[in-house]
This record gives sequence, structure tokens and C-alpha cells, in this order.
Amino acid sequence: MLWTMVKTKKINVKTKGNCDVVNITDQVGEVVAKTGVSEGTVTLFNVGSTAGITTTEYEPGLVNYDLAAAFEKIAPANARYEHEETWHDDNGHAHVQASLLGPSLSVPVVDGQLTLGTWQQIILIDFDTRARTRTVICQIIGE
Repeated sequence: MLWTMVKTKKINVKTKGNCDVVNITDQVGEVVAKTGVSEGTVTLFNVGSTAGITTTEYEPGLVNYDLAAAFEKIAPANARYEHEETWHDDNGHAHVQASLLGPSLSVPVVDGQLTLGTWQQIILIDFDTRARTRTVICQIIGE
């Protein structure tokens, strides 16, 4: 009989803000490996409302230009945001961008490994206007 287990771990990620893209694939892989889960799912959740998580090919053109340019077109930093009127801050665009990306991601675990494509990495994007340390909750469910 196989037993289902749930393990929850945290990853702390230092970011620079302003659409900083951080590859967290290795950190997530290490967390999964330490649990001993061979078959299951890891769910990742960013704690906070101005960063998000997704997968992509972590390559310089995409990471250093394309993603930031796309998000800037959708929710420009210099636009007017009611959030900024309410809180008297400068990160309304960061909240909108993070909301569009989303705070979480689920990745299947097969044979103890993350099931990612050859060029696919897990990334956290911090849209806020300053550097910070982000907390990503990793919850692994499996056997």
C-alpha cells in the first residue's frame, strides 16, 4: 500500500524589483528531492501581491527584455492607477501585472523529478518598484 504525503516548505528569493525575472527551478527541484516524493504534484505559491510565478525558457532576450516589454504594454508604469491614489505609492502597475500573471503554478512530479520541458524553467517575476525577499510556498503532495 502506498501512502500519500503532504510536505510544505518555503523558498526565499531575493529580487531586484522592476520586472526582475528569477529562475527558481533548481531550488524547487531540491525541495522536491528532499521530500522523497516519487509521484505527485508540487504547487508553488508566491506570498504577496506584486510578483507572480510561471514557466518559460530562461534565455537573455526573453528574461532581460521581452517579458518586461510585454507587461509594460499591458500595464505601463507611468499610467494612472486608483491603487496609487488610495495608498499614495508608486506600484499600481505592479499589482496589475502580477494579477495578470498569477501567484501560483502546479508542476507534476514523475519518478521524483519535475516534469518540465527541455528548455522550460520555473520563474518568479517581481514587478514591484524595489528590491525585496519573496517567499514562495512549495507544497508537495504525492507518494
